[in-house]
Amino acid sequence: MKTALIFGITGQDGSFLAEFLLGKGYDVHGVIRRASTFNTDRIDAVYRDPHENRAALRLHYGDMSDGTGLRRVIAQVSPDEIYNLAAQSHVRVSFDQAEYTADVVGTGTLRALEAVRDHMKAGGKPVRFYQAGSSEMFGAAAPPQNEATPFYPRSPYAVSKVAAHWYAVNYREAYGLFVSNGILFNHESERRGETFVTRKITRALGRIKLGMQDKLYLGNLEAKRDWGYAGDYVEAMWMMLQAPRPGDYVISTGESHSVREFLDLAGEYSGLDWTRHVETDPRYFRPSEVDHLRGDSSKALSELGWRPKMDFPKLVRLMVEQDLDLAQQERTLAEAGHRVVLRGSAHR
Repeated sequence: MKTALIFGITGQDGSFLAEFLLGKGYDVHGVIRRASTFNTDRIDAVYRDPHENRAALRLHYGDMSDGTGLRRVIAQVSPDEIYNLAAQSHVRVSFDQAEYTADVVGTGTLRALEAVRDHMKAGGKPVRFYQAGSSEMFGAAAPPQNEATPFYPRSPYAVSKVAAHWYAVNYREAYGLFVSNGILFNHESERRGETFVTRKITRALGRIKLGMQDKLYLGNLEAKRDWGYAGDYVEAMWMMLQAPRPGDYVISTGESHSVREFLDLAGEYSGLDWTRHVETDPRYFRPSEVDHLRGDSSKALSELGWRPKMDFPKLVRLMVEQDLDLAQQERTLAEAGHRVVLRGSAHR
């Protein structure tokens, strides 16, 4: 049985990855930040009380801003594989929280790599390390973007991810660590955070359909992205750490669609004319925009055998149907007299 440690296990990708690794028979550990309320809803389906027998998922408190804490967790878990998915990952928010984003995303990765290096130097078993990159690192570079495309980041988040990428490359080359960078293009799911544009759209349309909301405020509708399914992309992460040699891999579908196209399809599946409900809010425009991202994953196909399984229409339908069901649950609660707080879609 292998042991995996996931930084960022409570996020969309972390939850899918935990399920995937548990299905492979792994002993899975996750690092979560301390909060006064439970924030583990995405992994509730696979989490078991650690007092129970055969609990294969265990959680530890930690933070990417605390290198000493990371060292302690790594020493305690002694993992075979580490997946660094932790980040302040909202691009627009990174302009407002630039220093925090740089500390967690860029320097946080450096702290984790240093902890791994010290762990192995002290006699710990070899660790394979996955670093989650982002298509945002390409920024203004012309599509299609692949591993040879120069980075041109256009946000504090993207700049921080570029720093993390090069820290990973440096530790691989300087110390011989098995470190692979996954440069993942946009990947969505029914678990996506509600302030990210795709989920913001499907959540709002579900509520509008059921009369619980009237307006949806968005930014740039012409931005084009390469959208895939998060469940497919976590398999690529795992494949990178099973390869005989570490490397850097673009993970994408090879197709790009605009936010407007996403709205068209989501409106069709929900039976709504979205143009009657969507308004533009300048607050959601970025100070420096990324117009067009489209990946070329030829290397991942040839070296890892990875290719995406879910196409764009199926992804949008999955998210719409999930959020229509969720809106129905909210309306049922409201009709029963419960107070329902509408978060995210109309107000952020």
